[in-house]
Amino acid sequence: MKGIITIGLLCLSNVFMTLAWYGHLKFKDYGMFTKLGLFSIILISWGIAFFEYMAQVPANKIGYAGNGGPFNIWQLKVIQEVISLTVFTLFAILVFRTETFKMNHLIGFVLLIFAVYFLFKE
Repeated sequence: MKGIITIGLLCLSNVFMTLAWYGHLKFKDYGMFTKLGLFSIILISWGIAFFEYMAQVPANKIGYAGNGGPFNIWQLKVIQEVISLTVFTLFAILVFRTETFKMNHLIGFVLLIFAVYFLFKE
């Protein structure tokens, strides 16, 4: 159960992270945000990132084997990276329709799957 909670929180965390890091790139499409300066965008991103941390920190605390969770530190990190790239890919495809998903991206993701395999192999 702790593994499922950890992965769920990591997914939620990465949704907020992706919005904080890349969401502002679409601000030009929304009238009230078009004239914001860099400092304002940074503050908005920090506000969004707060919610990322509200999910990320508990996910790592619950999931870490040293706290009774099912994952070691290396496994937690690679799980987070795979989730991060998955969420980012969905975001890029759905929100940035001019960006294309190419074969080299797919190959990179396959290599990450191998990374997961090797990090979970005893």
